Amino acid sequence: MRTALLALALLAVPAPAQQNVQQKLQAPDLIALANSGKPGLREAITASFDAKALQDGTAYSSHGPQFFFAIQADAQPTLVLDDGAAAPMKHIPDSKLWYATATDIKTGAAHTFHYMVSGASLGGSVDMPAFGPMSYAMPGVPQGKLSDRHVHVSKIYDGMKSDYWVYVPAQYDPKVPTALMVFTDGQSYTRREGNLQALNVFDNLIAAHKMPVTIFVMTSPGDVTDSPGTPTFQFVTHFAAEQHRTLKDAMRSTEYDTVSDRYAHFLIDELLPEALAGLNVRKDAYSRAISGSSSGAICAFNVAWQMPDQFSRVQSWIGSFTAIQWKERPDVIAGGQDFPDMVLRGPKRNIRVWSQDGANDQEKDHGSWPLDNIRMANAFHINGYDFHFSFGKGTHNPSQGEAEMPESMAWLWHDYDPAKTGQTYEQDAAEKAKPVFRVAIMNR
Repeated sequence: MRTALLALALLAVPAPAQQNVQQKLQAPDLIALANSGKPGLREAITASFDAKALQDGTAYSSHGPQFFFAIQADAQPTLVLDDGAAAPMKHIPDSKLWYATATDIKTGAAHTFHYMVSGASLGGSVDMPAFGPMSYAMPGVPQGKLSDRHVHVSKIYDGMKSDYWVYVPAQYDPKVPTALMVFTDGQSYTRREGNLQALNVFDNLIAAHKMPVTIFVMTSPGDVTDSPGTPTFQFVTHFAAEQHRTLKDAMRSTEYDTVSDRYAHFLIDELLPEALAGLNVRKDAYSRAISGSSSGAICAFNVAWQMPDQFSRVQSWIGSFTAIQWKERPDVIAGGQDFPDMVLRGPKRNIRVWSQDGANDQEKDHGSWPLDNIRMANAFHINGYDFHFSFGKGTHNPSQGEAEMPESMAWLWHDYDPAKTGQTYEQDAAEKAKPVFRVAIMNR
């Protein structure tokens, strides 16, 4: 009986108050709480941000133009946005936490921020994206359908296995031939949340008639782990050991960084026929675009360069036009670092290119990403290409490209006419009138 009474007594003990359990809040909610003057902001900040990020001065939250910044510091910090005037931060009583809010940061762009504490610079980032409305799911805009993950087994790359996804927009009509856009490193473009909300961008641009109804194929780098002994496996294994890379990373570089027509044939002859089976997709280059970031960007450009009859629109973010993978076979003598000269001196291709990089992109033993992207832009300018070059302050990071994605894709497809099967791209008159890009020495 005593045991039963004890059990009943334990059951009668009330559970801990649930109102003390804090949930992670987003920027608009944090701003609203800060403006309300109600208690709980300290708890909301510690629940919403990583403790190390608060100490390092890298914590922030954003939604559209609304940003909430928080930092832990012994003395009052000031916040510097885009090298503007320093603004003092507000203190949370009985803590070392400080915060600031901003509600009018320019969207569709990447920004910089840092703190000044006791006369010293602290934390911040040069890769802070601000997303515009086209990057978020919008009420009333129909959403397309993302396929399950599929796996393609290559013959061109000796048994390499590649994941891919296909996104079909809600407006797709099987009776109407549809445009196509391919993304390298495709696993990054399959989400609606996070920084790269590509599916929302696809839906919104199509619904706004800023790009045609388009089938999207997102394909990831391959893996040759299951194909030992093949020529591709042997080459990739050797390259991985030489460059201190994993086998999968070495395979990605072999596909993406090599300047040859091998990946283009893999895409055109193998993967796309499988991925697009049963879909009514146009075959003219005028209706086909390809996009990528870093090594995926040079891969995208290389595909259009090798086969301009298949792809005529290229989106390149932080492109690796450097000497990473310059000699896959004895007959392949060009490398990524040679592309600026090939664009400048070689026969002009009918290609439209949006290119992006940042001043703080990496400088490694393979070359200089910022300088080589500037060289590419100048080659485009001098040789009369239809191009746009967006150059910011960022590192080797896709944040600027992600923030600009609605603008860059709308630009890439501007003046598209589904009644046409071709167009000769001409450099914009305003671009023609501008001088080439200049450089300045930094960090010396």
